[in-house]
Amino acid sequence: MILPGSAVRVMNEGDTYYGFQGQVQRVSDGKAGVLFEGGNWDKLVTFRLSELELAETIAGRKAAK
Repeated sequence: MILPGSAVRVMNEGDTYYGFQGQVQRVSDGKAGVLFEGGNWDKLVTFRLSELELAETIAGRKAAK
């Protein structure tokens, strides 16, 4: 179940953010707002829940794809 605070990965191969991992900020109406942070940019993007999967996280490291 995807809830705010969950780490997720984009699994829609046709999406620009395919493979990116971010943190869910909000969930409503079958969609989730996902925050991506990287270097000098932050971006909040909305996805359908069906386009996301829970990502396994390891403290202090990025999870391998």
